Amino acid sequence: MDVTTPASDPWLVVGLGNPGPEYAMNRHNVGFMVVDLLARRIGGKFKRAGKAQAQVLEGRIGPAGPANRRVILAKPMSYMNLSGGPVNALKDFYKVPVANIVAVHDELDIDYGTLRLKLGGGDNGHNGLKSMTKAMGAEYHRVRFGIGRPPGRMQVADFVLKDFSSGERKELDYFVDRAADAVEALVTEGLERAQGTYNS
Repeated sequence: MDVTTPASDPWLVVGLGNPGPEYAMNRHNVGFMVVDLLARRIGGKFKRAGKAQAQVLEGRIGPAGPANRRVILAKPMSYMNLSGGPVNALKDFYKVPVANIVAVHDELDIDYGTLRLKLGGGDNGHNGLKSMTKAMGAEYHRVRFGIGRPPGRMQVADFVLKDFSSGERKELDYFVDRAADAVEALVTEGLERAQGTYNS
């Protein structure tokens, strides 16, 4: 399902993660990695967002012409389980429709590196999504980046807060690049076309 909003409305692309260098390469922080790459593509630097507990970068995504879109990239600095407050504050400040919000996040129930794009749905136990949905409802887009399930008897909380393994890191740049491409396609081409290209 595509939800049509005016082309003049901005998009808010939120990478979910935890602030601080100790979390930077954790599986739980892949959302930060994707929006960091998008920021490099736009050619800007994140800055603190006023009263909202987040870092933001404003820019444009897409080719010149009708498909070009104004975007705000954001990284909540509140820790994962409190992401909803900063995202909701940014939504109100930039006047972004909920349907123009994209959460980029790790997903346990998808194989490593696999992407799934969707609109709305449950949080599947993900604390960042849970907080966002509580703050503003569930009808925002998600770019779900598969990290797979923990091995053996490892607890989920331990698994997501560990760095990607050496084997995973060999392909991580490629998968993050592909996820950034998927975000751009979602924003400029719409959900159905982006799903057709990137849902695997």
